[in-house]
Amino acid sequence: MPIVESNKVTDSNAATTPAPSAAVLVLEDGRMFRGRSYGAQGTALGEAVFATGMTGYQETITDPSYARQLVVQTAPHIGNTGVNSEDAESRRIWVAGYIVRDAARRPSNWRSERSLDEELVEQGIVGIQGVDTRAITRHLREHKTMRAGIFSGEAAQATDKELLNAVLASAPMEGAALAEEVSIDQAYVVEPKDHGWEGEPRFSIAAVDLGIKAMTPVRFAERGVRVHVLPATSTLEDVNAVKPDGFFMSNGPGDPATADHQVSLLRSVLDEKLPYFGICFGNQILGRALGFGTYKLRYGHRGINQPVMDRRTGKVEITSQNHGFAVDAPLNGSTVAPEERFGRVEVSHVSLNDDVVEGLACLDIPAFSVQYHPEAAAGPHDAAYLFDRFIDLMADTKSKATGANSTDSKTEDKK
Repeated sequence: MPIVESNKVTDSNAATTPAPSAAVLVLEDGRMFRGRSYGAQGTALGEAVFATGMTGYQETITDPSYARQLVVQTAPHIGNTGVNSEDAESRRIWVAGYIVRDAARRPSNWRSERSLDEELVEQGIVGIQGVDTRAITRHLREHKTMRAGIFSGEAAQATDKELLNAVLASAPMEGAALAEEVSIDQAYVVEPKDHGWEGEPRFSIAAVDLGIKAMTPVRFAERGVRVHVLPATSTLEDVNAVKPDGFFMSNGPGDPATADHQVSLLRSVLDEKLPYFGICFGNQILGRALGFGTYKLRYGHRGINQPVMDRRTGKVEITSQNHGFAVDAPLNGSTVAPEERFGRVEVSHVSLNDDVVEGLACLDIPAFSVQYHPEAAAGPHDAAYLFDRFIDLMADTKSKATGANSTDSKTEDKK
């Protein structure tokens, strides 16, 4: 039987949920898990990863960082609160496929507008239910994340060999350049006045969308910061055109080793001493801009319960994370960046599970980043202080610049 193309809905009416059919999850090492279709029917190919959040599945599936990934939810019961128009973190569902154990038969929540199953069908997302997600998760932990495919409906009737060959022919995550695929085409502005801030904006920032989640600019706007959200292909001229007080790079999907354009842009920004804050992909880009390498984690960090220590305060934060790559930088003490013009840098945050670099802080230029998601949608709010830290950095940088200009003016007067 031929393999049906990825994410094609077989029901002619996308708003109508098709009756569940046989479905199978095939991993690239040949392991197979059989269940029933969930959402659209057809074929979904991507990297199989697991997310450990007990809540927030709508935010998970609409996080652009999950582009080209088949997400295994470790929480056994999914879909019980349905979906609504308010909780989506972007303009669409980005997961390539969805894997759950027990899908809710019907949603039950006062905010629910439709079922998760209906939403998956509407957006053509192929899923599978009724599989042992604990066994899948354990397999991925022991053997690493890997390419996989979900096949349902007509596609599931192909032979095991045909299904495995389809998985092996799919693209790996290493070397994948996905930020431009999920980014916006046109810039837009998020105003503080629209999110509870009274009075004039305190600062204005340029935020490059590499897969930004909706709550990130909102967290800035709530604090009085006007956010100019720019496409992933933006240049230094585009950044300077909005006259920002600071520069931000968001989370996003793909291999940071492919982000040469964004690395070059950030180096230009750092050369201008414009304050910088990056999260997730933005942390990896700062690492590369400073001259460090990146590498792929065995199975990544995905969920809303990841413990991280802030080395500056000694406090432990429970954080929301979604990444499969990390920065390769010295863990202990400060070191001169391989790109020496940027001076000293230190690892400011570290994972308490596996000592992965979770944050970088530059000591001679105004720049820092973290590997996790301080906007915490969904997730704990332990890391919300990072938005305030960036505001303080912009204020301090502006104050020093004003002071320097004042000193220069007095010197000129004396002459």
